[in-house]
Amino acid sequence: DAYDRRRRLLVEGFREAGLPCHEPLGAFYVFPSIQNTGMDSEAFCEALLYRQKVATVPGNAFGTLGEGHIRCSAASSNENILTAIDRIKAFTQAL
Repeated sequence: DAYDRRRRLLVEGFREAGLPCHEPLGAFYVFPSIQNTGMDSEAFCEALLYRQKVATVPGNAFGTLGEGHIRCSAASSNENILTAIDRIKAFTQAL
């Protein structure tokens, strides 16, 4: 139940940040699309880390079909997830 709540927080947060995100049914990772930002997954992750101090994994780490996405874990506290979502929203709004 805790992972389900955290996963839903992430999915809803990414959608509110303007990043389409499929809701996984069993995993504690989410894989939102960043294609509408015009950045590749490595550039997006690096900029997000340096500008907002949020660590994510570039989608291309999972193969060529992962490009245009990032991977994020729900294995953190609700507080940390909400903080990360706020920072991601600030990041996408500044793009």
